[in-house]
Amino acid sequence: MILDAVNYAFVAILVGICFAWVALIKSMADSFKHTPILDKFDAKPHHMPRVSIILPARNEEGFIAKCLDSLISQDYSNYEIIAIDDSSEDSTGEIISKYAEKNSKVIHVTAGPKPEGWMGKNWACMEGYKKATGELLLFTDADTKFEKNVISLAVSHLESAGLDALTVIPKMVCLDTWTKITLPVISTFLHTRFSAIRVNDPTKKTGYFFGSFFIIRKTTYNSVGTHEGVKHEIIEDGALGKKVKEGGFRMKMVRGDRLIEAVWARDRSTLWNALKRLMIPLFLQNGKIAVGIFFAVLFLLFMPYMFLAYSIPFAASSASFSAVFVSSAVSSALLFSACVVDAKALQIKMQYAICAPLGSLVVVGGFLVGLIQAKSSSAVSWRGRTYSMKDHSPDFINV
Repeated sequence: MILDAVNYAFVAILVGICFAWVALIKSMADSFKHTPILDKFDAKPHHMPRVSIILPARNEEGFIAKCLDSLISQDYSNYEIIAIDDSSEDSTGEIISKYAEKNSKVIHVTAGPKPEGWMGKNWACMEGYKKATGELLLFTDADTKFEKNVISLAVSHLESAGLDALTVIPKMVCLDTWTKITLPVISTFLHTRFSAIRVNDPTKKTGYFFGSFFIIRKTTYNSVGTHEGVKHEIIEDGALGKKVKEGGFRMKMVRGDRLIEAVWARDRSTLWNALKRLMIPLFLQNGKIAVGIFFAVLFLLFMPYMFLAYSIPFAASSASFSAVFVSSAVSSALLFSACVVDAKALQIKMQYAICAPLGSLVVVGGFLVGLIQAKSSSAVSWRGRTYSMKDHSPDFINV
């Protein structure tokens, strides 16, 4: 009797998970269908404002040249590229210097010593901003590549729609097996929590920038406090986008996966730290909500598989086990289907999509470690630096 009661409690949980996945899949489908596209809009005549591209780079010797090549090749006429060497320990600074010598559009900036209380990338962006002469500021990452008409399209889209800021969803490039397995799993949530539908709805509070590409008016950037206003944030692009939305400015998120490519994570180490970085800011803002989100992710992404494994050996032994088996099979199928559909949208081969259960385990594990580290004096590593979470105040430590 007790075991039957426990099993039916599991069934109730699984039914809830099924309904949640139906809602998530619908949200994902709506996001795919209704997200605007960067190069599809009603263009209107506009002036050609100067664009300052702010490109922070730390230990990016393997990517910075391709990024600069794609930026130098842009067909927009009025722009500058401010490339900031953020205390790199490799040849990043030398590469930037050589490009600056050959092309007047490239301005080489060496970031000064980071003040206390700043995150590294945030400070580098601020150092680049000090040199900017443009009316529009375009922030991007060193591991991003662009088609030659991206700036022209972004400026025209921004001006034609009368926007204050525009961010573009890139094609997410995965360099190793682990990221290919994991990205479809985590991406299903990006289609809901930070979907373009929510960001583009002025009645919603959701605001978000993709760090690989967001263009913003200098006046708007100043109004929200520049990067100084998010200097302590680990995910500074998302925090800055939130400030823009909260400030009542007109912002828009569009798809640009045919025009922009950005690396999601480069190897197992950066993948693991990227997952932790998603959870730590949530905990620092509100610990209870972060814990709640973790358990929601645990039950949505992983527990259907566990309940299925638990019920299979006993599926024919009782009605309660049969109910657990059926409900867990349905919820697992929904979860797996969402990951497969997302993998197709991300242009990831199906051989990686079928490893969705393993990807779920990695995501849950990364979130759990992020929670643990956010509550302790442990740290998260990023780009050769270690950020301590002690006392809920990220302090910078060189390693």
